[in-house]
Amino acid sequence: MRIGELSELTDTPRRSLRYYEERGLILPARGQNGYRDYDEATVDRVLQIRGLLDAGLPTRIIEQILPCLDKPRSIHFPDATPEMIATLRGEIDRMDRRIRCLEQNRRAVAEYLEEVLVHESRAAPAV
Repeated sequence: MRIGELSELTDTPRRSLRYYEERGLILPARGQNGYRDYDEATVDRVLQIRGLLDAGLPTRIIEQILPCLDKPRSIHFPDATPEMIATLRGEIDRMDRRIRCLEQNRRAVAEYLEEVLVHESRAAPAV
């Protein structure tokens, strides 16, 4: 598929897709005409990248995490310095805090919705 189709399927701007390519996060084939040609697996890869970005991870860390998402795995450790390990631990802690916050907010929204529906059912005229 071409970059426009990938952009539509993943709701990702073309500019972002080109950036992911520059960073080596996605690797399209090239047709004889020079156009990028993405396979179906790239859709999932882009969605994974976007999810990690939405979680707050920088692309320099995403580059190292992406191999962990592949099967079979081919993990490389060129930057596994104590600083990188500390950064990853910090990211996990930050994500855990965000997950707890999201879970708390989800419970609050679900409780609110439940109350709205109960109130609505009481207020609805009998047919």
